[in-house]
Amino acid sequence: MKQQQKDAVKEVLMLSSRDVAELLKCSDRHVTNLRKEGRMPPCIKLGTLVRWSRKVIEDWIAEGCPPVGDSARSCLADDREVA
Repeated sequence: MKQQQKDAVKEVLMLSSRDVAELLKCSDRHVTNLRKEGRMPPCIKLGTLVRWSRKVIEDWIAEGCPPVGDSARSCLADDREVA
C-alpha cells in the first residue's frame, strides 16, 4: 500500500475488512474468518458493506486481539424502521 493511501486510512472513522487486514498485517479473508468465528469485535453492517469502528479495532489491537465470544459473530445491522 502506498504511503498516501496509508495516511488516508488513518483518518477514516469506519474501517473496511481491507483496512482492518492492513492494521493486522493479514489477509482480507483472515479478517472475514475472524469475524465469522466471533474472534473480533462486532462489525456494523450497512446494506452489504461490513465496517468496524476505528476506535473499537484500535482498542482491540491494543489489548492483544483477545477473542470476544459468540456475541460478536453477527454484525450490528441498521434494522430501524423508516417512518
